[in-house]
Order: sequence, then C-alpha cells, then structure tokens
Amino acid sequence: MSNEQLNCDVLVVGGGGAGLAAAIEARDQGAHVLLIEKNTALGGSTAWSIGSVTSSGTRYQKKRGIVDSPEDHWADMPGFAGDLDARDNAPLRRILCEEIPATFQWLLDSGVHFMGPMPEPPHRQPRMHNVLPNSRSFIYHLKKRALRAGVQIRTGLRVTELLQDGERVTGVVAQGVDGPCLIRAKAGVVLAAGDFTNDPQFKARFMGPQEAKVEGVNQTATGDGQRMAEGLGARIVNGDLALGPEIRFIAPAKENWIRQLPPWRWLAVFMEWALEHLPQSILRPFMMKFLTTALAPSTSLFEMGAILVNAQGERLGNELDRPAWRLPDQTDKAGFIVIDAALAKQFSAWPHYISTAPGIAYAYVPDYRQNRRDVFTEAHTLEALAQRLNMDAATLQRSAAQGPVRPLGDGPYVALGPVRSVFVHNEGGLAVDTEHRVLNASGVPIAGLYAAGSTGQGGLLLKGHGHHLAWAFVSGRRAGRFAAQTMAAQSN
Repeated sequence: MSNEQLNCDVLVVGGGGAGLAAAIEARDQGAHVLLIEKNTALGGSTAWSIGSVTSSGTRYQKKRGIVDSPEDHWADMPGFAGDLDARDNAPLRRILCEEIPATFQWLLDSGVHFMGPMPEPPHRQPRMHNVLPNSRSFIYHLKKRALRAGVQIRTGLRVTELLQDGERVTGVVAQGVDGPCLIRAKAGVVLAAGDFTNDPQFKARFMGPQEAKVEGVNQTATGDGQRMAEGLGARIVNGDLALGPEIRFIAPAKENWIRQLPPWRWLAVFMEWALEHLPQSILRPFMMKFLTTALAPSTSLFEMGAILVNAQGERLGNELDRPAWRLPDQTDKAGFIVIDAALAKQFSAWPHYISTAPGIAYAYVPDYRQNRRDVFTEAHTLEALAQRLNMDAATLQRSAAQGPVRPLGDGPYVALGPVRSVFVHNEGGLAVDTEHRVLNASGVPIAGLYAAGSTGQGGLLLKGHGHHLAWAFVSGRRAGRFAAQTMAAQSN
C-alpha cells in the first residue's frame, strides 16, 4: 500500500473546465499548483456538454455589429429563472455577467474557437457561442495551457477526506490505484468536482425517491466536493433544482465523426470559416451528425399524439404528465416513442422537429432515419413494428389505441428509441461568498476551502444554454486567483 505524500500551495480537485481554469489562474499568480482528477482522463461534465458559452462583448458579436453589455446580460438572466428568480444569488450573477467577457477572451487566447453568437430568447441579443469542433476542445487547450504554465496534473486520484489544522483546510487524503495519498496544500483547496446528478443519496434527499432512480448524463458526477465540504459544516443551496429528469435518446454505441474530430486549432479555424461562408445545403448534413446524437426529443411529439411505450409495448401512463419520471421503473430504464404516418410526415419539416440545438439547426424524421438507424425503427404495420422491437404485438396495438390525444392512425409506423430519462445538470452547489470561499451554516468562510463550477454554484441559477460553462470558467479562474492570493498574504 502506498503512503505517498505530496505538497503544493494550491490543490485543485477536479479536472473539468472549472478545475483547469482554477489551476491555470493560481499558477499565473505564482503558486505551486497540483490538480487531481478521480477519472483516468480530464474532462468532467465540460467534455460531455454541447459546448455553449454565453457572453456579451465578444469579438463574434462585434463582427456582426451587435451592441451588447454585461449590464444587459444581467438584466436578461431573470427571464430564464422565471418564478424561481427570488432564489437566485444576485451578487454571483453580477460577477458572472461582468467577468465572462474577459474570460471568453481568455478562452480565445487559450486556443478555443467558436461559432455564433446564436439567439436564445429571452436574451435580447445573440449571446450563445458554440465551441468548435466539439466540447473536448476546452479540455484539450486548457490542459496544454496548464502544462505550459507548470501546473502538475495527476489523474486516477479520488479525494476521500478534507484535512484541517485547527479550523483551516490544509489538504486532502486521496485514493489511487496504489493506495492512499496525503496531499498538503499550503494556501488552500479548490473544490471543482462537479454536481451530484448521478448520486442517488443526494437526489433522494433534495428531490425525492423517484428522482433518485434517474441517472446523470455524466456517470461520475457524484457530488464528491459537496459531500466532503458538508462534513466540515458547509451547506448546499438549491439542491432541489435540476435540468431533468428529461427524456433523451441513448447515445450512439460508437461516437460519430463529429465527436471524434481532434480539437486542433487549424481545424477549428477552418470550421469557423466554413460555417460563415458555405451554403446551408452543404453544412446541414454536417450539422445533423451533431444534432442527432443524444439530445432530447421534443415534447410536442406527445402533445400531437405520439405514445411512449416500454420494451414490452405497454404505455407508461399519460405522456403529457411527466413521463420522464416513469421511465426509470421500466426494463433497462428505457422506452420507445411511437408515431404513425401522419405524425411522421408532420415531423419531417418545420415547425415540427424531433430535436434541436438552439440557434444551430433542427432535426426531423428523415434526419434520424439517415443518421441514427440505431434509434429508428420503421414498419408498415404495428405487428411488424412489434416484431422488429421484440415486443408483444397485442400489447403494442392496445397502446396505439389509447394515445394521449388520439389513437394512432395508419402506418407506416416509426419507433424512436430507446430513450431514457436523465439529469443533465443540477444547481445544488455549496454556499460560497463573492471570493468563492465555502461558507459554513452560519455564513462564515471555512478557511482554506474554495469551490468553483457546479460544486461552488452558491445558489446562482444558470438556466439557459451557455451559462453553466460560463460560470465554470469565470468561477474557476476567480477561485484559483483568490486561493493563490491567500498564499501571498500568508507570506507577508
């Protein structure tokens, strides 16, 4: 058994976007920085994301003559929160909106490229920028920048305990393949370990027993940072709020070539040029490779008469009444969306789409027929469809006669699926102050402990595409900077 001991000034726990940003910024402040990641590779939820960053004042906006400001961004964000706006953390929202323009430029300086900006109401201006060629670009370029700066990176180390000297956090105990490892951090520890979308205990506690059955998109998002900080008296804010459960198509067994594209700078530059200059007739097939991966089917399918059945062909209940909550109780936690010929025709053209990435494109029935044969089954009769899906024909026929709006009509019939229920992300982060110090139940900072990204969301509401990644990079940079400045203050 290993009893390895490591020393650093700032320890960053988590190798996603927030963690890498924290490590780079702390190192730029002169700290000796160690970043550890429990998985064998960096990435976290950042690498799983669509890759949108929402910002005002970018060169992409200026190129299009868009006049925008952090103040306008700040004013628009409550439109996403709606009735929940009273639960938002206004000071952190101010920080996000004021600092994301500089952080967006920092991403560009790191080698990241985008397309956009895209409109997304209630934003009054297009602010959503989508990374090129895929979300792994963030990790690729930030890892390179971190290593160039001198950040030490260790993967395969999972933190199991925060260590204190008196009231101050001074390090962690981590577990690797060779045994435990003791890591001392002179200035402090930055928790950037993501959310708890795949931890049943946290979900049961904050959301309910049925939600606890729903898996997270990121299987390793288990709330490690929140759990350890709670052990020191920290508290979680807005743990009951999440994007999900929502129905999503299963991911392809093999990643398509869009996700496999290497995040090379020259390739991103070429893609950026192509998206601005090539006609849609050429670009659309490329977009569909991205758009038909693992996105959410439109709820309008059910509103217009589609049915949701399990692997036996039995309806799960009323499709218009939270069907995503019932999928986890089915065989393999999966189901199929079944439509008739009339619906298939309707959902083959605007305005009725199967899935979308806002501001990018819309995917229709023919797109799934071409790009996702693994989730597209078609047959002229319900009996034939049942046979192809290994369902009981009589059960499927009964389900078709009991649709939420009307019985299914004539064939040919299409089954889209398997689909499953997932949590994409949740808002349950640790309470933090405006310097990203973790707060205890009395609102007092826990000395030496910082949190960023989803772990340190602090009650900030991040609905709308591009706000979670924006917060990851903004809060990560700030947490790393403040932790390193603590080291400087200690030496004076």
